Amino acid sequence: MKTTLEIPDAIFRRAKSKAAERGIPLRQFVTEAVEDKLKDNPAPGKQPWMKLAGGLKHLRKETARINKIIEEEFEQIEPEMWQ
Repeated sequence: MKTTLEIPDAIFRRAKSKAAERGIPLRQFVTEAVEDKLKDNPAPGKQPWMKLAGGLKHLRKETARINKIIEEEFEQIEPEMWQ
């Protein structure tokens, strides 16, 4: 299928240069780039970072313990600070 695209000059030159470096026509370079981009796009509502969400859930108790220690330390008044 033929189509017309408006591509900024700087990007067009870089794409054409990369295609020449690889020894392929610009048409093939653009087609491969679009195919790659389509592969990387997750389905709507499924962002890749969501796979990691909750991955550190097991550390909640440890984080709470550390925060409690920090709070207790900051609540203490050291006598040398008041002299």
